[in-house]
Amino acid sequence: MRLIETEGLTKVYQREGRWFPSANDAMPVVDRVSLHVDKGETLGLVGESGSGKSTLARLLLGLETATEGHLLFGGEDVTRWGFKRLRTIRSRMQMVFQNSYSSFDPLFTVERIVGEPLSSYGGMAALERRRVILESLDMVGLEAPYAKRYPHELSGGQLQRVNIARALVLQPELLICDEPFSSLDFKLRRQILTLLEELKVRFGLSYLYITHDLSSVSRFCDRVAVMYKGQIVETLPAARIAEEAIHPYTRSLLDAVPVQDPRLRRSRTGRPFGEPALSQGERVTQGCRFCSRCPAAMPVCFTVEPVLETKRPSHQAACHFYANEAEGKASQTFQIVKE
Repeated sequence: MRLIETEGLTKVYQREGRWFPSANDAMPVVDRVSLHVDKGETLGLVGESGSGKSTLARLLLGLETATEGHLLFGGEDVTRWGFKRLRTIRSRMQMVFQNSYSSFDPLFTVERIVGEPLSSYGGMAALERRRVILESLDMVGLEAPYAKRYPHELSGGQLQRVNIARALVLQPELLICDEPFSSLDFKLRRQILTLLEELKVRFGLSYLYITHDLSSVSRFCDRVAVMYKGQIVETLPAARIAEEAIHPYTRSLLDAVPVQDPRLRRSRTGRPFGEPALSQGERVTQGCRFCSRCPAAMPVCFTVEPVLETKRPSHQAACHFYANEAEGKASQTFQIVKE
C-alpha cells in the first residue's frame, strides 16, 4: 500500500529583485516529479547538491506549497490543505535533519528537545511525557542521564541519535532523512545506519532517504530514485543499481563512489563529465537537461526532452540513448562512446 505519493509535483520560484517579473524569471526547482513510498519501504533519493532533493522533502512535509501537481498521503489528496488541517497528519511524518546541532536550541536540554513535539501537540501529563521521552532516547541507545545534558555536551553521533529520538517521539509512519550522515565519520555512519535499519523492522517505518552518496543506498534502501535539476531521471531497485543503472547521470554518480581496492579502480570505464555548459542565467528550455554533460548525447537529446519510461520490470529511465535497451544493444554502444 502506498503511504505517500506525488503526481507531477512542481515548485517554481521567482527571481527576486525584479520589478516586472517575466516567464524567464521563473526557476523550477522541482519539476513534474512523480514518485511514491510504500508502507514499510525505504526509498533512496540521490543526486548532486542543488538537484532539488531538500525542496522536494519540504513539499512532502507541507513546509512549502506546491506550484502544480498533487501530493497524496494515505491515499488522500493533501496538496491544498491549510496549516491547521495539515496538523492532523503532521505527526505521521517527521524529518531527521542534516545538521543536528544547528537544528537544536543550545539552551534546551535533551529532554526538552525530544519532548518539544509532544508539547506542541499537547494533551499529555508531565510524568507521561517524561516517560515517553526516556523511551524514545532508549530506542536510539541513549540512557536516562543524557536527558539532562545540553547539545554542546554531546558528540556528533549522540546528537544525531537525539535527532532521531525527537523524530520518533510522535510515533510517525514516515521518516524523511535529509543527508543524515553528512557530518559523521565512517564508523558513526555505520552505527546510525544500523540503528535506522533496526527501527524500521521494529516499528514498520517507511523512509525517504535523501543523499548524494550512493555507497550506502544499496544496503539501506529498497528502491532508488535519481534526481537531476529538479527531475527524476531514473528509478530502479537499489540492490541492482550498480549492475543495472543505465542513465549516464546515474553511472557518473556511481563512478564517483570511492573504491578501496586499487585494482578495481583501474577497471572503471567512466570518465569525468565536467560542469554544465551553460552561461550564467541561461535556462534549459528544451531537450535533455543532462545533454551538455553526457558523453553519449545525440542530436535528439538537445531538442526533445526524454520521458521517464519503463525499460525493464521495476526500472524506469528518461534517456533517448536507451530507447532500444530492450534489444540489448545500448550497453555496448555506451561503452564504445565512453572509450
